[in-house]
Amino acid sequence: MDKAFSTDEQFMQRCIQLASLAKGKVAPNPVVGAVLVHQGRIIGEGFHQRFGEAHAEVNCINSVMKEDVPLIKDSVLYVSLEPCAHFGKTPPCSSLIIEKEIKKVVIGCRDSFKEVSGKGILQLKEAGIEVITGVLEKECIELNRYFFCFHEMKRPYIILKWAQSANSKIGADDEKRILISNEYSNRLVHQWRSEIAAILVGTQTAIKDNPSLTTRLWKGKNPVRIIIDKNLQLPASSNVFSGEADTIVFNKIKNEQLGHCIFIRIQEDDFLNQILVELYQRNIQSLLVEGGSKTLQAFIDAGLWDEARVITNTHLNIEKGTAAPQLTQAVLQHQETIFNDLINWYKRNDT
Repeated sequence: MDKAFSTDEQFMQRCIQLASLAKGKVAPNPVVGAVLVHQGRIIGEGFHQRFGEAHAEVNCINSVMKEDVPLIKDSVLYVSLEPCAHFGKTPPCSSLIIEKEIKKVVIGCRDSFKEVSGKGILQLKEAGIEVITGVLEKECIELNRYFFCFHEMKRPYIILKWAQSANSKIGADDEKRILISNEYSNRLVHQWRSEIAAILVGTQTAIKDNPSLTTRLWKGKNPVRIIIDKNLQLPASSNVFSGEADTIVFNKIKNEQLGHCIFIRIQEDDFLNQILVELYQRNIQSLLVEGGSKTLQAFIDAGLWDEARVITNTHLNIEKGTAAPQLTQAVLQHQETIFNDLINWYKRNDT
């Protein structure tokens, strides 16, 4: 039986639903939802919709109908993440809450970003506002796992993804490309791409599959394309060099910028960490690693992954092919089925 939610948890769940609408649209900011409740009735709600625009609390308060405006000061504000207390692209939300004389604020989780961490809560309390924290805290942290990982681990949140046959092959030995996952799973993958900041493949995948690495099957922003091409083997005509999205090529030869493409030289030793440091410096909070098997296994062996999404075509066997990567320290979170495709979602277990 599902857990029975308290009233606070019910309204926080709505904050999470609202925040989820902005996935892939507000990075490097976190996704945030807010709900304003007067005596059990929602009188306003909003979420942070786009980077640089109004935050969730502002949109929530601005959504209140004219006849309900006098009720704001006697309402409870629910917000999935600690309100900001600093000037960034927009004014601090804590100041707006104080200005509106809201007497109680319920917060899902604290913000670990150094400009905010605890300061928003402290400012509200010093203004005499009752503050409750930790309501659906685990869910609220999970909602912004990319954001928290980036600020706490000083690297992007890393998601591994591949499609494999029922006998754990990700491709055939010959040069012919095999489409393993079905068209509906492919659309889901493009949705995933729209929700992350960057997507990475190795040299052989870029040469053999000539992927575009865009969100063409889903409405959304294209991620930054990351290519590991140590010896610059990739032809200039490759799809990843189109102007559809920015491309970064990590290599051992040169530093150069050509239009939408940047070439960054790295050392052979510890190249994965060098890539992650560079992406961190470029404020790229999330990374989807799509292949190939050697590249994926390198991330796994280095312990540089947070989540894995494995699509298995249960009706396909490849007699001679490239073996799929072998996950270690993996904990299955959940499964879903799309026709013949079984999708397993894993989290990395650090214990």
